[in-house]
Amino acid sequence: MGRSYLGEFEELVLLTVAVLEGTAYGVTIAAELKQRMNNRLISLSGVHIALHRLEEKGFVVSELGGATSERGGRRKRFFRITALGKRTLAEMRQVRNELWDAIPNPSFS
Repeated sequence: MGRSYLGEFEELVLLTVAVLEGTAYGVTIAAELKQRMNNRLISLSGVHIALHRLEEKGFVVSELGGATSERGGRRKRFFRITALGKRTLAEMRQVRNELWDAIPNPSFS
């Protein structure tokens, strides 16, 4: 079976889940992405869609946290990266680095 396709936004969300190490849920992921991407418009629903796809592909797993009063008793769904997700990111990084290294004259000016 071939490797699952990972789009740019899914890759960014997956990387952010890895960065947030155990504290990743929709709002924290969107905030981290917005900060790191110079206030690029990040849709919370887009983050949730990407997380759902990543979980279906086996790149992340989720679990519900405890209920909190500031959320009206609702629980947060926390995400963490799986071994498959880590391997996939490493493979993607390797391919990107090889392509960058293959540019004959990396001057874009």
